[in-house]
Amino acid sequence: MNSEMLEKLGPFREEALARDIPSDDVERWIGIARPCATLSAVENGPVVAQFGGPLMLPVDAPAPRFPFVASIDCAALPEGATDLLLPPDGQLLLFAFPDNEHNVSMGEVLYVPAGTIVEERAKDSHFFAEIPEYWEICRAFPQGPLRMTANVSLPYHCWTEILDEPWHAPLPGHPYSEQLRDVWLDKEKDITARGPLRVGGYASDERNELDPVAEAASLEVQQAGERAGTGTAHAAEDWVLLAEWHPGISGREGATVHWVIRRDDLAARRFGQVRVTVFWNP
Repeated sequence: MNSEMLEKLGPFREEALARDIPSDDVERWIGIARPCATLSAVENGPVVAQFGGPLMLPVDAPAPRFPFVASIDCAALPEGATDLLLPPDGQLLLFAFPDNEHNVSMGEVLYVPAGTIVEERAKDSHFFAEIPEYWEICRAFPQGPLRMTANVSLPYHCWTEILDEPWHAPLPGHPYSEQLRDVWLDKEKDITARGPLRVGGYASDERNELDPVAEAASLEVQQAGERAGTGTAHAAEDWVLLAEWHPGISGREGATVHWVIRRDDLAARRFGQVRVTVFWNP
């Protein structure tokens, strides 16, 4: 995290200290801040991504199972915009449908290296065609170029699951995590730019209780046949938020889509290992 990003957190630090949170705890919390790239159609930064547009896939790539959301130009993202080990060039294609089926990944990611021969494909999968409003929702997906603003991110969530009552506890090493989370929720709008798509940083949703990235990791542990709770905390540390989308679509108000991946899978460009979760409370 560079000094400019840390300076942005000045209002957060001041407010946290004003609420009598110990200084050492405030600084430890600031120490876990992450850089992120906020993408929006209304900001003045460089164009680094596109909502919609033609879906250009490698000629031998199978048809995606989910509707096309956006493409990210990895070469256009400035160095240090995130702390993710993203490819230096090529396109990241994001697919998702904003509906929350339990235990089912609701999207996918495809990486198209620079120089790959591509062809145009249909953008809408038929996977969820049984949902009456499916086509209406797909037609409402946003379109157009996205410009980047460099931002800083702190956790939106403050609890970790435990196996006994009360079933949750403060984040390890941060006994004031709930109070610090509340300060961030109050001050974020004064510190960061907002946008419908974000690359990197911490995941958010309207519950602000458990981290969607940690929940995805826990689900992976359970589906691998391991006993619930065994290794979950370690697994969560290995996962990161790749991207987050707030669709803002009629009928899916308040939905948040998270593309999450293990760090080693990201470094190895194994984007087939991405898990996509959706928070939506109709």
